[in-house]
Amino acid sequence: MQLQDKVAVVTGSTKGIGKEIALEFARRGAKVVVSGRNAERAEAVCAEIKAAGGSAMAVVGDVSRMADAQQLIERALEQFGQIDVLVNNAGITRDNLLMRMKEEEWDEVLAINLKGAFNCIKSVTRQMMKQRSGRIINITSVVGQMGNAGQANYAASKAGIIGLTKSVARELASRNITCNAVAPGFIETDMTGALDEKVRESLQAQIPLGRLGSVSDVARMAAFLASDEAAYITGQVINVDGGMVMG
Repeated sequence: MQLQDKVAVVTGSTKGIGKEIALEFARRGAKVVVSGRNAERAEAVCAEIKAAGGSAMAVVGDVSRMADAQQLIERALEQFGQIDVLVNNAGITRDNLLMRMKEEEWDEVLAINLKGAFNCIKSVTRQMMKQRSGRIINITSVVGQMGNAGQANYAASKAGIIGLTKSVARELASRNITCNAVAPGFIETDMTGALDEKVRESLQAQIPLGRLGSVSDVARMAAFLASDEAAYITGQVINVDGGMVMG
């Protein structure tokens, strides 16, 4: 099993892509720290992992607050003694046209999506440097590469994650710590499930492979980047988007 006995912290792992990453890592033998703002959902994901014979713990918190990010890492270390993988997946949307976007809609999205990733990376770096090994995986989006009307805040946060990823990769490479980003395209989640058929058809028309992706498609890429097989890959943005963005 690719991730046997590795310890992975996955933020925003109570639903959607983050939950599937947590489950996929557990299936591959990792001990998983499930993190999110909803205690009930976090415990439910842990219960699912444990029921399948895996090992998991839940830590509730808001990664946009440095104290919560530090506590997440501290709790993980208290429980498991090491952290091999950090997946920064926590993210929100507050979509609005630029002219109508409130300052708090901008601030909240940047705080959770971008500052949250920084907070967690900063909090885990000392431990990974001490271990002289680590995998940091940031979940960005195709929207951060191509922009999207009504999502100036979200696109800016996800583009910021790409710059953060490359900077961290350069800074920590000498300590055998890699940092990569995964950029999902349109993925089947609760959010896309609520779209009407015409909107879905127009989305699919933009995708060369002609279908929306699954949360498993993203989780499998994250699992590969977390594994020893990806030891020579760092500073990269890998699109899981059916060919939507090329170049």
